[in-house]
Amino acid sequence: MGTVHALPRAADAPTVAHAAAAFLDTIRVLNTRRAYTVVLDRLAAHYGDRAHLDDVADPDRLAAWFTEQWGAAAARTWNTRMNALHSATAYWREQGWLASDPTVRLRMRTAPADRDRALSRAQVEKLLGDKSSPLRDRVLWHLLYETAARAEEVLRLDVPDLDMPARTARTRRKAGARDVIAWQTGTARLLPRLLAGRRSGPLFLTDRRARPSVALADVDPDSGKARLSYRRAAELFEEHTARVLGEKATLHQLRHSALTHAAEDGASTPMLMAFSGHTSVRSLAKYARPSAEALARWQAERDGARR
Repeated sequence: MGTVHALPRAADAPTVAHAAAAFLDTIRVLNTRRAYTVVLDRLAAHYGDRAHLDDVADPDRLAAWFTEQWGAAAARTWNTRMNALHSATAYWREQGWLASDPTVRLRMRTAPADRDRALSRAQVEKLLGDKSSPLRDRVLWHLLYETAARAEEVLRLDVPDLDMPARTARTRRKAGARDVIAWQTGTARLLPRLLAGRRSGPLFLTDRRARPSVALADVDPDSGKARLSYRRAAELFEEHTARVLGEKATLHQLRHSALTHAAEDGASTPMLMAFSGHTSVRSLAKYARPSAEALARWQAERDGARR
C-alpha cells in the first residue's frame, strides 16, 4: 500500500481568521471595511477557528458555501459580497498564502437597470425645506445634495477640513484620494449654527458621549461625543423621508438626485466628474440619465400642438 503524504501549505498559510484580519487591516474606508467584515466573519465561522487558509482553496466547497449564504439575495447584494471575497482572495494570493483563485466557480450577476433612483426636484425641495428635524440632520442633508458627495465622504469631515468663506471642504474620496467639495447657500446658512464656535473634532456628532472603545479621531474633545455613523444617519433619513414623502429614500439618493439635476441643467461631463468625484465616465453615466420628470418637461416644451 502506498504512502500518503500531506500536501504542503502555501507559504505557511495562516488560519482563515488571521488571514481575514490581515486583509481587513488594509482597508481604510470604514464602510467598505464593515461590508467586507460581514463576508469574512461568516467565512471564518464556516471553516472553523483552527482551519488554515489553504482549506479555502477548494473552489467547489467555497462556491457551495457562498451560494448557501447569498444565493437567494438580490443581484446587487450578491455582487457586493462577491467583491469582498474577490478582494480578499486576491490579497491572500499576493501574500503567497493561496496558490490559485478559489473563486473560479463564482460569477457576478447582472443587476437590473436602475432607472428610478433620483428624487424629483419637488421632493428634494420638500425634504430640505422641512424644518422639523434636528439642525445636525438638516445640515447633513443639505450638504449631501449640494455637494453630490458620498455620505461617507461627508460624515468623515472634521471641523478643520472646512473653509467657511470659500464654502468648500477637503475630503477623501472613495479610493482615498484627497479632493474638495463645495456647497451652496442652504448649507452656508445652517452650518455656522451647527458649529456654534467649535474648531476641532468631527463635524457631525452623535447625541451621546462616545464609548471608551471609540477611536480618539472620532471623538469631539470638548463634548466627548462620537462621530455620527453612516448607519444612524441612514436610519434618520429613512424616517424623515417616510414621514415627509410617504415613502423611504436613502442617503445615496440625495447624491444621485444632485447629479441627475445637474446633468439636466446642462453640466458638462468634466464638471459632473469633478462634482461627483468619479474617475470613470462609465460610472458617472447612470447618474447623468435625465429623470422621468425632465423627460416629460422636454416633451411638453417641444409639443407643437400645445404651443
